[in-house]
Amino acid sequence: MRVRRIGFVGLVAGVLLVPSGVGGPAWGDVPGTAGGTSVAAEAAPGAAVAPGAEGPAAPATLCAPAGTLRGPGGQVARVSLCAGSGTPVTAVSAPATCRRPGVRPACLTSGTWSATRDGVPVASGALPGSTPYPGPGTYEVTASVRVRSVPAGVELAGTVRATLTLTAPAARPTHRIEVDRRELSPGAVTTLTYTVARDSELGDGSGRFGLIGVEGMELTTADARCVNPLVGRYPATARTPYALDCALTDLQPGNPSTVVVRVAVGERCGTVVSKLGYWMPRGQALYTGGMLEGPTVGCGSSRR
Repeated sequence: MRVRRIGFVGLVAGVLLVPSGVGGPAWGDVPGTAGGTSVAAEAAPGAAVAPGAEGPAAPATLCAPAGTLRGPGGQVARVSLCAGSGTPVTAVSAPATCRRPGVRPACLTSGTWSATRDGVPVASGALPGSTPYPGPGTYEVTASVRVRSVPAGVELAGTVRATLTLTAPAARPTHRIEVDRRELSPGAVTTLTYTVARDSELGDGSGRFGLIGVEGMELTTADARCVNPLVGRYPATARTPYALDCALTDLQPGNPSTVVVRVAVGERCGTVVSKLGYWMPRGQALYTGGMLEGPTVGCGSSRR
């Protein structure tokens, strides 16, 4: 069984994603729809075979057969599940090869996917989409896909599955975000102290730190590096009161930045999420940054 690799420029090498289950069971038929008519996703002939002893691979995309959708008029869509390897973010897609009698048109695929490890959900999203690399392990990936041809003539939908084994260790984090409290109170003002740190010698001291609450909240700070973002067309001066945008320029290993924020909550108590965009320069390449999800501060059970 051939394994298709598509190389691309990544941020950090070291993630290897290979389909597992050499000689494992094939996927059974799964009901689906084709223009309102029932179809089935037939089993892929077998799992893709991992390269013998390659070790960590360069950044690439690895694809494995996941199932075949068939329609009553001879329409066929052979679907693969693909995931990027070698970078902190894993891109997930479900490319398909379409066929109808006498024609092999191009395919458009969309839908949703989810992955479990040892029966526990670990990631999900839209197709195509991406997720932080979840670490080594064997994952059962399920995708609900809709396949349409260009030009029209094939329109199929169904569920496909593949077993994927991620063998590379997770990359060591380069940045981190911490907060001193994890809970807000309705009708009160809570002071949150965020610590943003860069622990890697790679990159530089620039970071774009963002906080976003929900409508009805007010986020304020005396930190001159932070502003409530502008909204509306120039010359409008309105700003979003429930969001803050902080330009940090002095992030160095051993020198974290602290941002103190006051969150005024009305009767509706929601959550405040945090994130950090940062530079990881590599010459003059265009895509040289990363995005880090920080802690969520919420109410009661909304904490995480």
